[in-house]
Amino acid sequence: MSRDTEDGTVGKALAVLDQVAAFGHPVRFGEILSKSAYPKPTLYRFVQTLTNQGMLSYDPDRQTYAPGVRLVRLAHAAWAQSTLAPVARPYLDALSADVGETVHLAQLDNAQVLYLDKRNAVQPVQMYSQAGKVGPAYCTGVGKVMLAFTPEPQLDRIIAQQSFHAFTPETLTTPDALMEELDNIVARGYGFDREEHEPGIICIAVPILTEKGRPLGGLSVTSTTARQSLDKLEKLAPMLQQTARDIAYDAAHWHIKDED
Repeated sequence: MSRDTEDGTVGKALAVLDQVAAFGHPVRFGEILSKSAYPKPTLYRFVQTLTNQGMLSYDPDRQTYAPGVRLVRLAHAAWAQSTLAPVARPYLDALSADVGETVHLAQLDNAQVLYLDKRNAVQPVQMYSQAGKVGPAYCTGVGKVMLAFTPEPQLDRIIAQQSFHAFTPETLTTPDALMEELDNIVARGYGFDREEHEPGIICIAVPILTEKGRPLGGLSVTSTTARQSLDKLEKLAPMLQQTARDIAYDAAHWHIKDED
């Protein structure tokens, strides 16, 4: 049974909202219907409700739907109150200035990676990751380091939801291969993306952990095989780990500071 089915009407409506947002551009109802598992009357009812509530906006001239202003307002509130992004911002700035490469901040979103923030390299590189995008957990550096410190049975549930699609020849495509990689990450304290998601893109990543060792997020420095090697990136591990500890400390005391 899917998550949205378990959560009833609210879950189904949110699934429609996710679907519209995933297009990445305003879409007509027919486009939504072509990708939807719901019959036309049911889908139309959800779309109208979401539009009436401001979660979707409707352009009558183009007859298209897009994420609504109310959703944008909620997204900004969530970014400010429920993510690491505001706490981590000065640390990302400092790390980016020090290394000159792309820096990513991410959190787990169910079984996926949600990129919260990004600093481009001095010489920017075109890559998939952008703030607000989601990506696979099993073949990204930030995803794997967060999974490595995720306790069971939550980890088992997340791994069961991975697609294990082979994006490149280096992608880990089985749960056993991923579990072996996660064990190595725990032993080392950091992990790599070895061109597993995109050809030519490599990274070193570290988890951002609570005092009890649970993952708050992931932090990475990303480059290209034309510019860096994994051995060179590995030398950045101590700097990344200290930055992750600083972010975790500030995150733990964030609300206390707000009350002072």
